[in-house]
Amino acid sequence: MRESLLWMVLNSIFLIVFNALFFVLGGAERNASVWISYGFIHFAYFMLLLTPKLIHTGRSAAVFGFSLYVITSVYFLVELFVGTVFILIAPEGYTAAFLVQLFVAGLYGIVLTAYLIADERTAGAEVKRQVSISFIKDASAKLKGLLESINDKEAKKKVERIYDALYSSPVKSHPDLEEIETRILQSIRALEDAIISGNKDGIISLAGSLETVIEERNRQLRMYH
Repeated sequence: MRESLLWMVLNSIFLIVFNALFFVLGGAERNASVWISYGFIHFAYFMLLLTPKLIHTGRSAAVFGFSLYVITSVYFLVELFVGTVFILIAPEGYTAAFLVQLFVAGLYGIVLTAYLIADERTAGAEVKRQVSISFIKDASAKLKGLLESINDKEAKKKVERIYDALYSSPVKSHPDLEEIETRILQSIRALEDAIISGNKDGIISLAGSLETVIEERNRQLRMYH
């Protein structure tokens, strides 16, 4: 609560100082070009405050966050300079003030949008990677847990082979492998049922099928990467 309050105070300092100087030094009777510049400066500052909300969480958050802060900070400083110049000059016509600052804002919008698109793609790729890693990790952990419940040496050796094959499999995946990876998970669940029921033949049979499916998954994966 205290930290949030301090951030609010810090974020308000520029607005307070800028508006105090604006109204004390020039009053409220200003022409259109000045008010347009006033508005664009505030817009740039509010975009700077909004930047943290635009950053995705993830491994690349620090990199993209820094880039977005640089982009928005540069825009704010450029707009502050341009806007201040127009406020001091206070031209009678508003066209130049509006078009120049609209161009600067538009350029900022293009660069910002391009970075946000790149951020979305990176975030999506990271999610897919986490899902892929989770698949191998969870499936391997499940098999390791099942090994402790197998008493028959022959059956246990078969399942150990499956565990080793899956544990050493690449964590990378591909959308086209979703079906075969689903089959692997279904087979592991069937293997669990066989182990619970003590069906030695079923365990050995399912282990052989699983080994074939895992090898097929890894073979197809090599074709995509």
